[in-house]
Amino acid sequence: MIEKLGIGIDIVDVSQFEKIPYLSKPGFYKKIFLHSEIKYCLKYKNPSEHFAGKFAIKEAIKKSINEKISLLDIKTSYSDSKLTVKLRGKNGIKYKFLASISHEKKFAVGLVISEKIG
Repeated sequence: MIEKLGIGIDIVDVSQFEKIPYLSKPGFYKKIFLHSEIKYCLKYKNPSEHFAGKFAIKEAIKKSINEKISLLDIKTSYSDSKLTVKLRGKNGIKYKFLASISHEKKFAVGLVISEKIG
């Protein structure tokens, strides 16, 4: 059964997002994040930390599964203050995820455990 499980981890330097503020390059962000994710990050005083965290979790998802997917195929959201991750499209019904994001001033980390269900 272990072949149905995957793990992924990614660490991101927050300064990479501080160097490219959303208002100066919204097109850059729209290639990585869904509208709902951008809206979520922009509501914070330091959105760069949140963008870095979401980017780290998306990269961790890609590392945890055996599928070629785009960053925009990955949807992150929160339900009752708990991170939820879903894949959009045909891969959405194939996987379940446990995911966690942590960020401090300089770094953000994403950790994912995936289970292939289909």
